[in-house]
Amino acid sequence: MAHAPGYGRIVNIASVAGKEGNPNASAYSESKAAIIAITKSLGKELAETDIAVNCVTPAAARTRIFDQMSQEHIDYMLSKIPRARFAELDETAAMVCWLLSSENSFTTGSVFDLSGGRATY
Repeated sequence: MAHAPGYGRIVNIASVAGKEGNPNASAYSESKAAIIAITKSLGKELAETDIAVNCVTPAAARTRIFDQMSQEHIDYMLSKIPRARFAELDETAAMVCWLLSSENSFTTGSVFDLSGGRATY
């Protein structure tokens, strides 16, 4: 589908850590909070155009990075998620696909929580 000049969709991927902070990970949490802030700022700056800027903040998903973590750390991360499971990659992909689509003609500057209930704001 061809779009008119000036059309765009930007989806930033941050983390629930940018909303809540993670202990012993202040630099990581800070960088994710910065992604959230730039999403909100750009969303407002571009609101009068057909460029939407949004962000998703997933909780941990079981990927190969878990191979580098102790089971104790994995269990700690899981204990913070009220749904009692990690995010599925296809759940995150589905949200991102919608945000990138032309169906998303109104929402901009928003942060979509994918944390299984960890952050409820």
